[in-house]
Amino acid sequence: MTFQQLGVIDPILKALDSEGYTRPTPIQEKSIPILLKGKDLLGCAQTGTGKTAAFAIPILQLLHKHRTQEKGKRKIRALIVTPTRELAIQIGESFTVYGKFTGIRNTVIFGGVKQGAQTKILDRGVDVLVATPGRLLDLMQQGYISLRDVEYSVLDESDRMLDMGFIHDIKKIIAKLPPKRQSLFFSATMPPDIVALSRKILGNPEKVSVTPDQTTAEKVKQVVYFVSKPAKTKLLIHLIKAENMNSVLVFSRTKHGANKIVKLLDKAKIGAEAIHSNKSQGARQRALGNFKSGETKVLVATDIAARGIDVDDLSHVVNYDLPNISETYVHRIGRTGRAGASGIAISFCNEEEKAYLRDIEKLINQKIEVVKEHPYVNFKPEIAAKDAAVPYGLRKKSKPANSGGGGSRPRRRSKRHRKTD
Repeated sequence: MTFQQLGVIDPILKALDSEGYTRPTPIQEKSIPILLKGKDLLGCAQTGTGKTAAFAIPILQLLHKHRTQEKGKRKIRALIVTPTRELAIQIGESFTVYGKFTGIRNTVIFGGVKQGAQTKILDRGVDVLVATPGRLLDLMQQGYISLRDVEYSVLDESDRMLDMGFIHDIKKIIAKLPPKRQSLFFSATMPPDIVALSRKILGNPEKVSVTPDQTTAEKVKQVVYFVSKPAKTKLLIHLIKAENMNSVLVFSRTKHGANKIVKLLDKAKIGAEAIHSNKSQGARQRALGNFKSGETKVLVATDIAARGIDVDDLSHVVNYDLPNISETYVHRIGRTGRAGASGIAISFCNEEEKAYLRDIEKLINQKIEVVKEHPYVNFKPEIAAKDAAVPYGLRKKSKPANSGGGGSRPRRRSKRHRKTD
C-alpha cells in the first residue's frame, strides 16, 4: 500500500516524498481512509507507530479541500490537544512539514513561557491550533481563542492527560466545541476511565488498534539485567562506558530520581541532562536540543516529559525503573529502532520489579533475554553502604580464624595492655 493508493492528494504527497516517506505505517494505513470519509475515530497506538501523521495528513487534506473563500483573519478549524509541551511542538512541526505545499497555517501554544509571541500569531489567524490544556483555557478566557469554528478536534495521548490531572480541563474544552464536528481520540492505553471519556466525546466511531507485538520494533534487541536498586547507577555507568554508548534515553519513574541519576553520571564524567515537568520550558528545550545534536550523550526523562521526544539514530533506551503499566514499556522502547534502524532496549529489574517484568512479557508475548553475567550481579548494598561511610584506612580488618576463645576479646584490659592489641 502506498500513500497515493490511500487517496492522499498531490500537495501532501509531494511533502511526504521530500521527507523520504514512501509507505504508510499500519496505523496510517488503517486511519487515513476512515478519516478522509469524515468519520470519528478511536485509536489505540503507542509512540513510534506514525500516529501523528495518521491524523495530520487527513486533517490537512480535508482543510485544503474545503477551504473557505472568506476574507480576513483565518479561523481555527482544527484543534489538537495534547498533554505536554514537547509533544505539542512535535505535532506542530509535523503539520508544518506535511502541509508545506497546502497553504494551511498552524501554530502551537503551551504554558511555561510568556504568551506574547503566541497571541501575536493567533491575532494573525491560523487554520490549525495545537495546544496544551492549561494555556488553551487561559487564552480562551482572555478572549484570544474561539473554538466555535472548529470542524476537526483531536485528543492525543489521552491516558497521559488523565494521569496529569487534566480531566476537568478537557471537559471544559469539549463543552466549548461545536456539536457538529469530526472527533479523533488517541491513547496509548485503554483503561476503563479512558473508554468512558471517549464515549462522551465520540459519536459512533470507527476503532483502530495497533497491538503491542506490532508496535514493538522487530529490530529492537531487548535485554534485562537483574540488579539491586543501589547498584543500578553503577551498572548504567559501566554499560555506557563498556559499550561506548553515544545516544542513550534513560527512563526514571520520578523527577527526583531523574535528577539523582544525572548527578551521579556527571560525577562519572558522562554528559547527561534531565527532562521532566519541574524543568522550565527553556531548560527542557535546551536539554532536548543538546541531546539531538549529540552534545549530550544521555537524556534522563520521566514518562510524562518524554512524550513527544523523537530523536533520530537513538541507539539505546534504558528502563532504569521498570514501569508498572506494561503498555508504557512498549511505548518507551518504540523510541529506538525507528525507520528500519537497529536499536537496543535495556531494562534494570530489582526484586520488587519482577512482577512488572512478568506483566510486560505477558503483554508482548515473549521472554526478554536475561543478561546473567555482569559486574553487579552479586552486589551487596548493605556492605557497600557500610564501607562507603567509613574511610578506607579506618575500616576494621577481619579477625584471624585461630584467635582463641572464639575470637572474642576480654571485656576489661588495663591501659598498658591495650597498646599491644
